Amino acid sequence: MNDRPTNSSGHLEPSTADVDAATRRLMAALDALESAVERRREADRDEDELATRIQALGADRSRLADELDGSLVKTRKLERANRDIAERLDAAIGTIRAVLGDVSVEKPAKAEKPAKVEKLAEEEEDEKEDEDNDEEEEEEEDDEDGEEDDE
Repeated sequence: MNDRPTNSSGHLEPSTADVDAATRRLMAALDALESAVERRREADRDEDELATRIQALGADRSRLADELDGSLVKTRKLERANRDIAERLDAAIGTIRAVLGDVSVEKPAKAEKPAKVEKLAEEEEDEKEDEDNDEEEEEEEDDEDGEEDDE
């Protein structure tokens, strides 16, 4: 019935065409397996690169966080120093104003004034005179501009 020869166990022996077809299917399956293995290796390499990048980013984040903490500490110290200096300046300005106020209220004889206080008082008077002169000059310029506009 069958033209195929049987082997000693009674099973049919495959023909050459069947063997060739099976060999081709086996080769295709091996090629597909090899491609899948290569893709897996690439994916593993990509994962390793990604893990390395994530680790580097974590290290950068830690370093930046430390720098930020240091900067915040430095900023707070500077703010405290700034407040302290501002308070000291306010106290010094208050003291100077008090001294200048006492000098202008009491008006002691010139021989009794300390040289620095006398110099400060003179400078203050000169500044007031300069301001008055500047205001007068501005008013005169405004008047002149107004006259020129009328013409």
